[in-house]
Amino acid sequence: MLPLLQAATANTHPLTRTIAEWVWLVPLLPLLGFVINGVLSLAAAYHPGPADPGLAHDETTGGGASEHAHADHDTDGGATGNDHHPVARHRFSGLTSIVGPGVLILSFLLSAAIFLAMRGAGEISAPFVQRYFSWMPVGDMHIDAALQLDQLSMMMTLVVTGVGALIHIFSVGYMQDDPGYPRYFAYLNLFVFFMLLLVLGGNYPLVFIGWEGVGLCSYLLIGFWFSEKANADAGKKAFIVNRIGDFGFLIAMFMIFANMRTLDFTGVQQGAASLPVGGTLVTAICLFLFLGCVGKSAQIPLYVWLPDAMAGPTPVSALIHAATMVTAGVYLIARSSMLFSIAPVAQIVVVLIGALTAIFAASIGLKQWDIKKVLAYSTVSQLGYMFIGVGSGAYVTGLFHLVTHAFFKALLFLGSGSVIFALHRAYHHTGNHDDAQDMRNMGGLKTYMPVTFWLMWIATLAIAGIPPFAGFFSKDEILGALFARAQHSTIASAHLFGIPGSAWLYFAYLLGLVAAFMTAVYMTRMMIYTFHGPNRTGEKERGYLAEAPWIMTGPLVVLGILTAVGGWINLPEFAPLGRVGALEHWLDPVLGEPTARVIAGAGETSTGLEYGLVALAVLIAVGGIALAWTRLKPETLVPKREAPQEEGFEKVLINKYYVDEIYDEAIVEPVVGISRGLLWRGVDAGLIDGLGVNGSAYFARFVGWIGSQLQSGQLGTYAWVLVAGVLAVLGAFSIR
Repeated sequence: MLPLLQAATANTHPLTRTIAEWVWLVPLLPLLGFVINGVLSLAAAYHPGPADPGLAHDETTGGGASEHAHADHDTDGGATGNDHHPVARHRFSGLTSIVGPGVLILSFLLSAAIFLAMRGAGEISAPFVQRYFSWMPVGDMHIDAALQLDQLSMMMTLVVTGVGALIHIFSVGYMQDDPGYPRYFAYLNLFVFFMLLLVLGGNYPLVFIGWEGVGLCSYLLIGFWFSEKANADAGKKAFIVNRIGDFGFLIAMFMIFANMRTLDFTGVQQGAASLPVGGTLVTAICLFLFLGCVGKSAQIPLYVWLPDAMAGPTPVSALIHAATMVTAGVYLIARSSMLFSIAPVAQIVVVLIGALTAIFAASIGLKQWDIKKVLAYSTVSQLGYMFIGVGSGAYVTGLFHLVTHAFFKALLFLGSGSVIFALHRAYHHTGNHDDAQDMRNMGGLKTYMPVTFWLMWIATLAIAGIPPFAGFFSKDEILGALFARAQHSTIASAHLFGIPGSAWLYFAYLLGLVAAFMTAVYMTRMMIYTFHGPNRTGEKERGYLAEAPWIMTGPLVVLGILTAVGGWINLPEFAPLGRVGALEHWLDPVLGEPTARVIAGAGETSTGLEYGLVALAVLIAVGGIALAWTRLKPETLVPKREAPQEEGFEKVLINKYYVDEIYDEAIVEPVVGISRGLLWRGVDAGLIDGLGVNGSAYFARFVGWIGSQLQSGQLGTYAWVLVAGVLAVLGAFSIR
């Protein structure tokens, strides 16, 4: 690969001949981990047959081979996971525990070194593009296998490798007793490889390869425990729903190339300058790109796959929700900001979908009992905030929330994983089969898991928007930027359905405030029912409840620190606790021009108004926490097996507004019915098989039957037929 390496930029680029030229190794390390862990998984599953099958058959009849096979299953089959047999770890678990997280740690360290090189290189105004070989040279389309290193891709790479490495370390403790341990890490490493390819790709097709790759890995990891049909169905659901969004991404790429003759980001940026602001073409391109984002980042109406993704192991949920797949849509809009900044109607659509998703998912989270489902709908809601940010042209603000969300959401998911791990361990010792993820079976866990308790409260306050935690700074900046854009911006001047953009933005701001209030309520509810009040796990189980091992708790501590101080990377002017606007300054070479185009020369928000907006946001968050704290009584809660059925609107919320059922009745069942009744029985079995294949066979058989009737084998019949033929010919000539 290295001999083919060519720098796209001139040799005078500040990153030339620095460690940045090794950027190709950042995604290659997780790919190497996938290969090694994949080989370990296959090697453990490989059982060679006997050299002499006949001899083996004789031994089998005597019972020796069956005993040997049983012994192999006991020693090599991995963990049994039931209450009557000891858990046996996979024979390659030790090597997997080193390779799996090790490649991510190395990838993060290399990414950090490249980041330091970029910091030391001074102002970098142009991207550093590394072209390795020509990938698709077809006609006037020349697409290279190229990685683009700039401030945006560097930020995303640090998040993916940093948070991803912590999740990999946590996985060692959480998954080590699973019989598919090497296979799990193989999928996890491959997931990170494709996400790094997505954020480092130098053109849309390469990003699309990463885009599809994370979709494939989500299918493999969500359905990791595929022996249960529900898990396998959840994996298929994620894969199929995402195909709808991917169709939009493909159409957008076709339109970009058809009109700009390039798919490189640098070329598209130059071509966007010639497009008219608000034109039909650029609006259509952006809307199709956003359709891809709606699928990948779980927005209305394609959000339904993400809550079901909880079927996979909890670290997988953390990786999908915090550091990888669902953030891809936010990244794509930021990377395509040169297009979205000149398509104000498309930006209004992005903001509205984000705001509606934020409040819709937050309302569902109010009544979920599965602790992972609460966090899943929380992710859908928080992604809505990110799209409000990037959709309103506040690209840095949306990405800022992406970073802080990666910190506190990874902490929340891994913290819930520690809780589930503790309950599973307790239930395993007592032979109890209650649901270890239902909050009605928890309560009072702060006594048994104090470290997890305090760390999850830090994350809860952060996501609720309580200062000085990270979520406060990023969420407040989104709402403040949205309010400012509603006053003056190209979006405010545009119209959608005859309504001015300013009205739409104010409406989205109101939805954002309501969603923030709901977020504070359902997150406080989760903490109260999980950690406060009396314990409902069971009297025998309480003796086995304890904190998770430090291989799992350690990453929580690191994420807790990041959640507490992560907001300092982009401090506002009213809170000069450090360098003000550091992230904004860092991303300015990439996103500064598109942002300036959207705000159209608008001035700064007045100090009084800014303080008022901040105070309102904090008051709403405090009000939500106070409401939940005063109204919810964990003492009255009973375990799941004794809980009554919900009624009224509570039943609607716990059943997620019956959206899955509506989709099933309105889309899935009709499609299946048409496929079976018309396409299968009518077209396939009727026309193709019945008329085409069987019909031609019947016709050939009929022709053969006629021939068989004429060829009777009787000479007298042949003579009369010959005479009749001769008479017919003579008659014909005579009549003429």
